Formats: sequence, C-alpha cells, structure tokens
Amino acid sequence: MCDDDIHPGLIVDPTVSRRSLGLMAAAFAGVAGTAQARAVAEVVEKDVDIKTPDGVADAALYHPPGKGPWPAVLIWPDIISLRPAFREMGRRLASAGYVVLVPNLYYRVKRAPVVDGSFNFASAEDRAKLTPLRATVTPEGTARDAVAYLAFLDAQPETNRKKKAGVQGYCMGGPLAFRTAGAVPDRIGAVATFHGGGLVTDAPDSPHLLLPKTKAEYLICVAANDDQRDPADKEKLKAALDAAHRPSKVEVYAGDHGWTVRGSAVYNEPEAEKAWAELLALYKRTLT
Repeated sequence: MCDDDIHPGLIVDPTVSRRSLGLMAAAFAGVAGTAQARAVAEVVEKDVDIKTPDGVADAALYHPPGKGPWPAVLIWPDIISLRPAFREMGRRLASAGYVVLVPNLYYRVKRAPVVDGSFNFASAEDRAKLTPLRATVTPEGTARDAVAYLAFLDAQPETNRKKKAGVQGYCMGGPLAFRTAGAVPDRIGAVATFHGGGLVTDAPDSPHLLLPKTKAEYLICVAANDDQRDPADKEKLKAALDAAHRPSKVEVYAGDHGWTVRGSAVYNEPEAEKAWAELLALYKRTLT
C-alpha cells in the first residue's frame, strides 16, 4: 500500500534533528490548555529497557494514574521510530484507559532518537541512512520482539491480563502489527494499521498470510494516495480477511500517507481524529 522507502508525508517536513525533536516535544506540551492535553497530563510515563532475545530494547511506557488494571496496547511507530509524535500518541491512548508501550524499532543498532542531524525524505542520500536500520527489522525478529513486549506489558501491575491486548502500527509498523497478532494470537484481540505499507505482498512471508493464525478484529485505515497508487491492494486485503474469517473494516481516508502523525507535512487533523475515534471504538469493543 506504500513504498516505505519514500515516506510522502515527511518529504517536505522541517528537518528532523535532536534539536527539532526537542522543540516538537515542547510544542506538544504547550497545548496544555485543551481538555485533551489536561487529560494527557495525568498520564504516568517512563522510559524503560526491555530484554529481548536479540538484546535490550529501549521503549516508552504509559498508563493512567492509579493501580488499574487496564488493557495493554503495543504501538509500532513508523520508519523514523520512537520520537515526540509517538510519545504524544502513547500519552493520549493511555489517558483513554490503557497501558501503552511504544518501542524503538531499531534498538539492535541504536537507541532512540535514531536520526542525528538534519533529515530530508526528498534526499536519496538521507533516505539511504535508514537502509541499515530497516535491515534490522525482520519478520523473525519482529515475532521475537512481539512476544517479549507483550510479556513485558503483562508483567506490569497496572495491566489487566484478563483482557485481550491491542496492537497498532503506522507505515512500516503496519506489517509489524500483523506479525504481532500472528506471534501471540491468544493475546491480541485487536489490530489497527494506519497508512500501513506492505500488508499484502507476493512474498512467501507476506504479513497477510498470518491472518488465519490470528484471533483479532482488524481496522485498516488506508491513505488516499497509497490507494491511488495500487487500488487493488485493499481488495486483496479484504479478501484475505474474509477468507480468514476475521472481523474487519478496511477504509480509504481522505488523507495522504502519514496523515495521522502529528508533525507530518500532510497531517490531516479531521481525518486523523476520525481514525482515532475508530481506533478507540475498536478497543472498546474488543479489549474492555
């Protein structure tokens, strides 16, 4: 549904650097006058290290104040990995009543933030910097990570282990969400993807081939320009979901690739809020 090497939503973004990441974090904190921000301000958050079969993963953990327990959700970020936009997302979801983990995709080689200095997706040279990072995210490694991350979430005293867990992914995180549902099928009750890339491929390890193993309900939110590029993808995905007898909703949104991620040049707030409402409805149906 997209080419992850070219992230249209970020091509004309301001440069991404450690300084700009800090400024973005300050900007997110600066909206404290809204009701949403006041709710998020109550969230408990901390950076954590998680032992996996492949090393130690750095991640951010969020939950509401109090003892809970609340259902668990794993958020797979997009290609630039853990950064302020996804930390904000973790806070917001936790404020709705969930224990939320947002890991760094590339912990095997680098702690977050993974981008040093300026970064421009319009530059082939800059995009090439991500190639060795992306190479460390494999189907097999993702399955191992998923087991470790869900075990970590379940070890938290605030997590309600009697409820199913959710997983959501953005861009290249979409396939990782599918792989999570395949790795821990008895644990995952809901899967959501937003402008996910490569959910259906011709490869023998295509994420959609895991659907029959899973026991989750699916929400697939497709970017308009991804759909225009390959309109048959959504039909293939619908057919695969139906064949696997998985309840699902596959919808094309009036936003370009990256429209749900605040800070993206194509961030579309009305469509992002629509997708967020659909996400919360999915979790309310399946996790609570």
